[in-house]
Amino acid sequence: MAEATAPARLAGPDVEARLARLDALLEEVESAPGPAARAATDAVRLLTEVYGEALARVLDHADAPLAARLTDDELLGHLLVLHDIHPEPPEQRAARAVERLRPAVRERGGDVEWAGVDGDVARVRLTSGGGCGSGCGGGGGGGDVSDAVREAVLAMAPELTAVEPVPQAPAPAFVPLTMLKRRDAP
Repeated sequence: MAEATAPARLAGPDVEARLARLDALLEEVESAPGPAARAATDAVRLLTEVYGEALARVLDHADAPLAARLTDDELLGHLLVLHDIHPEPPEQRAARAVERLRPAVRERGGDVEWAGVDGDVARVRLTSGGGCGSGCGGGGGGGDVSDAVREAVLAMAPELTAVEPVPQAPAPAFVPLTMLKRRDAP
């Protein structure tokens, strides 16, 4: 009896290429006039809804460790968000995105910390090499780091509308102990 082999999986770049091609094809179909284009768009929408329902049922049957592994997978995590069935709240997903980026930001001489959510706006603290002086999104040397942070956070939690910097707390002023003990008489 022949042993069954696992089906080949797509590498990340292959998935991204297929998604880009899918976007282009959908754009083409949506812009085409006529009933055939509308039927194709409806077919894609219905298929997407059915796959979303299937993913929801998988999550219903998954124990906690399996659910964590499913949500940790980049492609599955995005699909769970797309179908609005991701079990983690947006704030938790966004915080995880920041933590995943932290080593890369540190390699560039900066740091990034999760500071929470205010309404539907993510708040991050970027320091030194990753400076976020221009609104966490453009201009200046730290723009590419702040852009990467914004993109990662919004990819993991598209329910959030923006990513904004939280100002770094000023360092406490150093006062020598001798100054505190010494009192000059008038």
